[in-house]
Amino acid sequence: MKYYLQLGFVLLLITALASGILAYINGLTAPIIEENQRLTKENARKEVMPDAVSFEKIGIYNEEGVFAAKNDTGEIVGFTFLASLYGYSSDVKSMVGVTKDMVVNKIKVISQTETPGLGANCEKPEFQAQFSNKDLQQMKVDKDGGSIESLTGATITTRTIANSIKNGMEYLLTLDVVKNIEKPVEIAESTVETAEVTK
Repeated sequence: MKYYLQLGFVLLLITALASGILAYINGLTAPIIEENQRLTKENARKEVMPDAVSFEKIGIYNEEGVFAAKNDTGEIVGFTFLASLYGYSSDVKSMVGVTKDMVVNKIKVISQTETPGLGANCEKPEFQAQFSNKDLQQMKVDKDGGSIESLTGATITTRTIANSIKNGMEYLLTLDVVKNIEKPVEIAESTVETAEVTK
């Protein structure tokens, strides 16, 4: 009995020591990981909206910042947000750049652990390129009647990315900043229509 008590005590000490070491290592690496993630998002933001020289935070979506992309004169040229939904085997996160006309400028998948050779191919530039120049209504995969070609053997991953972008664009449309940009366009269109009727 005494032997088992001693053995249990030793195991307890080893477990406590191992836990302490892991906690210490985590404390050292957590800030580094966090900084790397921040830089990844920052670089991706610049990549999907290359005409922007600054980004102003205007909202929160998926617990991440939504930014207005501005040129060197301070004019808003578009918006960026992090689209995220669970795919086949992981959360698939994409940085999305949208023009002020609510058309996707470019996307960049920055995090995923989908099936290698199948869903993981979502990181290929040629796959991501097909999301550019599409608006909210066009954000559908071919299997759902859209024009976005699904990855071979990975329709779920493709649909996940399309839906995550669509959800993010719908959120953008609720922001006052976006609404205020759209109003002049709507007024201009209304003026043109009125002029045509008058003729």
